[in-house]
Amino acid sequence: MALVDNAPDGHRLIDAPQDKNSITIEPGGIDRRYWQHLWSYRELFIVLARRDISVRYKQTVIGVAWAVIRPLLTMLIFTIVFGRIAQLPSGVAVPYPLMVFVGMLPWTFFSSSVAEAANSVVQNSALVSKVYFPRVIIPFASVVTAFVDFMIGIVLLAILMVFYRVAPGWHIVYLPLFFMLAFALSLGSGLFFAALNVKYRDFRHVIPFLVQLGLYISPVGFSTAAVPSDWRVLYALNPMVAVIDGFRWCLIEGAPAPEASTLAIGVVAALGLVVLGVWKFRSTEREFADQI
Repeated sequence: MALVDNAPDGHRLIDAPQDKNSITIEPGGIDRRYWQHLWSYRELFIVLARRDISVRYKQTVIGVAWAVIRPLLTMLIFTIVFGRIAQLPSGVAVPYPLMVFVGMLPWTFFSSSVAEAANSVVQNSALVSKVYFPRVIIPFASVVTAFVDFMIGIVLLAILMVFYRVAPGWHIVYLPLFFMLAFALSLGSGLFFAALNVKYRDFRHVIPFLVQLGLYISPVGFSTAAVPSDWRVLYALNPMVAVIDGFRWCLIEGAPAPEASTLAIGVVAALGLVVLGVWKFRSTEREFADQI
């Protein structure tokens, strides 16, 4: 690797002129070949993802056990509040805790991805201000890191389903599609807030509030069946409704499928958020080194 100074965006480029994967910076070249550069910097992406995973629970007393305790405690609290005290219907013929946990899986992935991706560029300010690389790698690595907790959640769910003697139906084959929908929503939102957070640090305080609010207005602790039918379309404007309902349909035998309007809104919102997030991130990316 060699360092090349005076790059067009004021940064230094990590380049390897003698290597077949070397990158030559020329006027306008970064924009034309930006997405090609993502593949060239795949090793950096892997390094960032591994680092985020290794420091995720570093210097904590119980370490990775937090990935198990947090969802179980949340499931317990939601079961008591919504199932026992509020006595909301589960809408499915399975124990209430299991219904809650299935809803928590996509929500936890989404909220963790957005919160960590939004702060990722600022947290890597030293790297951003010194060398050139496609900045989108940073929030993308944060979203992938949240996938680790999601997989731990899948293992916990399998244990709970064995405990309650509940087996998923054939709809489970559609689960990857709803995960892709959750991933698109997470990535689009993460890129958008990451770009805003570089310039407006207020979002560092706003995003946790939005995530907490989203938890209570999404059908995590209760079923969409508890929402009056006249309000369903309006409620579906929250794109996570389609994702959570889809997860329950895939994993719980007899759970109702997401309504067509709900699913359509979720897909359109996911595509729109990805386009909006990429556009906002790319349009402000050159200013990151000066603003950070």
